[in-house]
Amino acid sequence: MTSDNLPQAESAIDIDAQQIRDTIRDAIVERRLAPGTKLSETDVGSLFNVSRTLVRAALQALSYEGLVSVEKNRGAFVAYPSVTEAQQIFATRRLLEPVILREAAPNIGKAEIKELRKLLADEERLTNQRGAPARRAEIKASGDFHLAVAGMSGNAILKRFMDELVARSSLVIALYGQSVISSCGHHEHQQIVDALEKQDIEAACRLMLQHIDHIEADLDLRPARKGSDLKDAFQR
Repeated sequence: MTSDNLPQAESAIDIDAQQIRDTIRDAIVERRLAPGTKLSETDVGSLFNVSRTLVRAALQALSYEGLVSVEKNRGAFVAYPSVTEAQQIFATRRLLEPVILREAAPNIGKAEIKELRKLLADEERLTNQRGAPARRAEIKASGDFHLAVAGMSGNAILKRFMDELVARSSLVIALYGQSVISSCGHHEHQQIVDALEKQDIEAACRLMLQHIDHIEADLDLRPARKGSDLKDAFQR
């Protein structure tokens, strides 16, 4: 494999476990790594040109977030969430995201609305493009909207919880999603921002709950495909 095909982080001389974790995490969130994909320490180490010790630390960090499953005598795999876990993830989002909106609302002024609308414009642009790279970028942009609102809450703990939930939602959608609307309805994001701009927090919370309901409703909660190719996931 040439250097052009390696993860971007590998170009750094002082690559560490955090960089490896971040790169693998991005591949999972963007659905380039499917649930069930084996993450061999040897293969990952070769991709990043690092020791297995660094790889092990990165995979362990991802396991704490629920994105990687480490099995004794078998190794590490991209997590394969069960139906029950999928339902729990969206139930938790229903509890948490209205709280985040209420916490964020006092901090959302013209500058924050402008920032959110810029994210929506990027999302819309990607929605209108074709091809796998644009689709992966659109998936990330959809999650970025939810994370941006969480960031505006000013509560680092809520932001961290949301970061994990968005990532784990991506795994669930990769496994059980039936259509493109699983990645988050762009128009529903717009409606939420419109409500925030009008300072109608009750409407924003109601729209957010409907939005989460729509994402979950598009899931086919039965076993789906399992696994993908590790090398292909990091090729752009």
